[in-house]
Amino acid sequence: MNRLFSSILVFAGLLIFLLTSSSSAMMKTMTLKKDPAIVIAAFGTTTKAMVTFDFFEEQLRKELPDRYKNYRIEWAFTSEIVRERANKKFKKAGINKRFKSLAQVISDLEDEGYRKIVVQPLHIFPGIEYESVLRMVEGLREAFQDFDLRIKVGAPLLTHWEDLETTVEALKEELLPPSEGCNILVAHGTGETMNGANITYLGLERIVNAYYDNVLIGSVEGIQTRTEALSRAKKCKGKKIRFVPFMFVAGDHIMNDIMGQEPDEDGELSWALEMQKAGFEVDAPTVKYKGKEYFKGLGFYPVINRVFIKSIVRTLKKFER
Repeated sequence: MNRLFSSILVFAGLLIFLLTSSSSAMMKTMTLKKDPAIVIAAFGTTTKAMVTFDFFEEQLRKELPDRYKNYRIEWAFTSEIVRERANKKFKKAGINKRFKSLAQVISDLEDEGYRKIVVQPLHIFPGIEYESVLRMVEGLREAFQDFDLRIKVGAPLLTHWEDLETTVEALKEELLPPSEGCNILVAHGTGETMNGANITYLGLERIVNAYYDNVLIGSVEGIQTRTEALSRAKKCKGKKIRFVPFMFVAGDHIMNDIMGQEPDEDGELSWALEMQKAGFEVDAPTVKYKGKEYFKGLGFYPVINRVFIKSIVRTLKKFER
């Protein structure tokens, strides 16, 4: 038994030696990439609204400065549930496509010789999902520290107050005038009271109140509740309510929770149905993209996308210092 155990130890030691030698040899012989790669990190969606990502990438490739235009661009999707559902749909439909996690994408890029990576999240608020990306990146830095892998992370949309004002201004064209009715900006929200993103949600409400008399904030989760938003909307002088998505992708939440035309399995009405029941007309902004119509998430506004593109460029420049 002792002899067997000793043999196993010797074999394990030899295996570790070979793997270490192989890694060292790979570092010496691999052709390392000089330029950084860009990874766009999104929560993801399995709805038809995933075309929002296509719209964003088209604009990104068009508007990146010339010296960055040939840089590699990859996508990572942070929701495990979304990845699993999407990949099943792709496989069933025979589509040669796969949603990958942030760890998978960065590992693949490292394996191809990239040593500089910019991760740009498409999060709106610096909340729980963004913090998760930061933790993931920190873990990946530690995992690849012997390979000199450098990863820098860009900022969410509403990191700076000036960008919050830019975003609110970009939505102006979608809003109903006071004579017609009221508008509700529908955000996702966060259920954690101690999360710092709540400051941004309250700041958004303050700025919106300063800009408009007939715009309310409602969130699927969080401090600006559905109950509060709809109660205030029912006091609107006009008889029309417009729900304006304040999410990058106007996917499941907008299609079902907000604009759904049937009660859910528990019998709960969508926001739209509740307001219709109260005697209001309801609608939401839409956009046509490649011949089809979609609810208009923030990712369909070029002005808003430029805030993310600005963050990418700012982060790429950090590798030039």
